[in-house]
Amino acid sequence: MAKEECVTQRNKIMDTSTMRNRKNIPVFEKHQTIHNATQCSGSNADTAGGETPSRVFLPLVVGFSFSTRLYKIAEPPHVCWDETHFGKMGSYYINRTFFFDVHPPLGKMLIGLAGYMTGYDGTFPFIKPGDKYEDHNYWGMRGFCAVLGSFLPIFAYLIVLELSRSHMAALITATLLIFDTGCITISQYILLDPILMFFIMAAVLSMVKFNQPFTVPWWLWLVLTGVNLAGALGVKFVGLFVILLVGLNTVSDLWRLLGELSLSLADIAKHLLARVIGLILLPLFLYVTIFGIHFVVLNRSGPGDGFFSSAFQSRLIGNNLHNASMPEYLAYGSTITIKNLRIAGGYLHSHWHLYPEGVGARQQQVTAYLHKDYNNLWLVHRQDENSSHSDVPDLVRHGDIIRLEHKETTRNLHSHLHEAPLTKKHFQVSGYGINGTGDANDLWQVEVCGGRKGDLVKVLRSKVRFLHRATGCVLYSSGKTLPKWGWEQVEVTCSPYLKETPSSQWNIEDHINPKLPNISLSVLKPHFLEILLESHIVMLRGNSGLKPKDNEMNSKPWHWPINYQGLRFSGVNDTEYRVYLLGNPVVWWMNLGSLGLYFVMVAVASVTLQRGLSLEHSRILKSGGGLLLLGWLLHYAPFYTMGRVLYYHHYFPAMLFSSMLTGITLDILLKSTDLLLRPPYSDWLQSLGQIGLLLTVLFSFYLFHPLAYGMTGPLAHDPGSTMAGLKWMDSWEF
Repeated sequence: MAKEECVTQRNKIMDTSTMRNRKNIPVFEKHQTIHNATQCSGSNADTAGGETPSRVFLPLVVGFSFSTRLYKIAEPPHVCWDETHFGKMGSYYINRTFFFDVHPPLGKMLIGLAGYMTGYDGTFPFIKPGDKYEDHNYWGMRGFCAVLGSFLPIFAYLIVLELSRSHMAALITATLLIFDTGCITISQYILLDPILMFFIMAAVLSMVKFNQPFTVPWWLWLVLTGVNLAGALGVKFVGLFVILLVGLNTVSDLWRLLGELSLSLADIAKHLLARVIGLILLPLFLYVTIFGIHFVVLNRSGPGDGFFSSAFQSRLIGNNLHNASMPEYLAYGSTITIKNLRIAGGYLHSHWHLYPEGVGARQQQVTAYLHKDYNNLWLVHRQDENSSHSDVPDLVRHGDIIRLEHKETTRNLHSHLHEAPLTKKHFQVSGYGINGTGDANDLWQVEVCGGRKGDLVKVLRSKVRFLHRATGCVLYSSGKTLPKWGWEQVEVTCSPYLKETPSSQWNIEDHINPKLPNISLSVLKPHFLEILLESHIVMLRGNSGLKPKDNEMNSKPWHWPINYQGLRFSGVNDTEYRVYLLGNPVVWWMNLGSLGLYFVMVAVASVTLQRGLSLEHSRILKSGGGLLLLGWLLHYAPFYTMGRVLYYHHYFPAMLFSSMLTGITLDILLKSTDLLLRPPYSDWLQSLGQIGLLLTVLFSFYLFHPLAYGMTGPLAHDPGSTMAGLKWMDSWEF
């Protein structure tokens, strides 16, 4: 930039009459303004060296980041914490075996691909934490996660450099993340977290980089932003938070462009269209493509079958419904199985065992069973006869009243006003009668959801409810597990609450009737959009069903910023190799203090601005710092509204934004020493503060690094322990 342009830019920023009249400064400023302003008014330390700091600092950041993450990557040589889930799921992809998980598939697909590319054959069972890997090649999956985790400090360095134009702010940020024990630990194992955070940080970096409209780099960064947004959402639904961040930044950017009178409406329309294509249509296409690949690869029957509908299962090789044939419409005299539509709702089931004394009427148990079994078979009868004697049986229609006879025990599906075993406001469902002979409490009205009187019941596809004629309740799978007397199967009740829910909806799966022509189930297979929608419904229900269990290690959101409690990854005693997920307390408490300091500094800058003055770095503090503060809030505050079980590791995406905000805040604080002292004393104080800050982080890492790289021997409360005296909070468990 020419000298005259710098002078003009500085005068523009410092114009007191303009500052006096400007009441509000947006959180999001176009980053090019920051570029121009900071190139002229940036710190002496940064501008004096030109490109030298980047040539020195960035290679250092890359080297330390990769070395700290890849160090001891094969230790311990056994399954740690959630590796039992995500390592197993990587194996399922290698074996093409269908499974169910509450998260979208991209992270597990990449883990499976990394294992396959590094020689892992998918045969290790991943049964429980502590299982030895022996000769199985697990380092490739761990190494892949560690490499992605190594990019986090690098991305953070580049983001802060872009927002602040301060190499020192970027270096402080990178140092905080490189030497944080928590970030190291969560990057070194077969987990989704490093993959998720890689895409989040890559999306933010791409977002702050596209700032020179309609140039080749601008299009590149715009497209990369969309790609990374799809990646973040494709790993976990938490990726929605970074999508919201980019969306708000985009809206602010378009609003600013609308105020630039030099741009025509056609130019603004081009900006809008480019962002719609790059930030909405492209991520949506890629996200759907991820699921398309997921469904193509996992084409074999596996442990996830039972979570999905019968129609979904018919597309899986090895499932009993695959390439099967059966009558298309339900008829009287048919033998059927009936599957509940809630997650883990099970098949309608009965057996010879009775309900115990004191549990409703002492009649035959009716439950929901999660596996295919002969005791899941039921016969469909009219309300007034045992079977149809016609050569061509009548079809069952919406509104018909039927009786269901259990094939093995010949007792009818029955309900009455006795309370259910576990769900006390519901009625008991039992098996009653002998050889199909019972009473009026055995009658059920068939209701096709969304149907009209006379509509037929289609196998696999129709959602059906069974309304009990005598009491008016509806057949219901509560999802609750019965005690041992119920063989730990799922409770079936009759619910007086008639609202349509998956728990009260069923479908006909197996259908046997020799008097009816069979059709191939391939004609009933759902199309791609149907299975895509169903998979999302199942994932969202699964997420909402993750409730805290007794004695389970979960935490509350207010615990996280204060580093209140970590997570035990491996080992519990002095003879085992112990790894404990806990953030470097100096780093985390520095982040927490910097949040408060940031608000104080913004308040001071606002007061001085209102008085007609402008502190040198106030624009960076408000625009760049405001963006990072919003990122932290979006990745942290929503957890206070969630009812699902929460863990400490859920805070790490927010911690990245907090650390970047700390880098900018502390850098500006140190550069503000010239308000107290004159040069060269202010420069000396600034350098002393920077060196002291970096050395403090390095020393704290030296103290706490065994948490990440493993500990053996006495526990921390023992004077002979390597961690003796470092248990600064009683809630830490190392």
